[in-house]
Amino acid sequence: MEGEIIFNIDVMLAKRKMSVTELSERVGITLTNMSILKTGKAKAIRVSTLRKLCEVLDCQPGDLLEYRPGDEKA
Repeated sequence: MEGEIIFNIDVMLAKRKMSVTELSERVGITLTNMSILKTGKAKAIRVSTLRKLCEVLDCQPGDLLEYRPGDEKA
């Protein structure tokens, strides 16, 4: 099984006391696309979107992204 990238947007939203709706509006992407990112269903993310997320949430990319290795036996 392959490793995966986890988006920790929920964690940053809680720390910043911000709603998903407010974040999507401030970043400039639809609520649907923000939900796709938040749930980890996104296949890709634009660097410009990641940069804007970092600006709005006042964080580093590493605060939002986490790599989890897969099961090597699969």
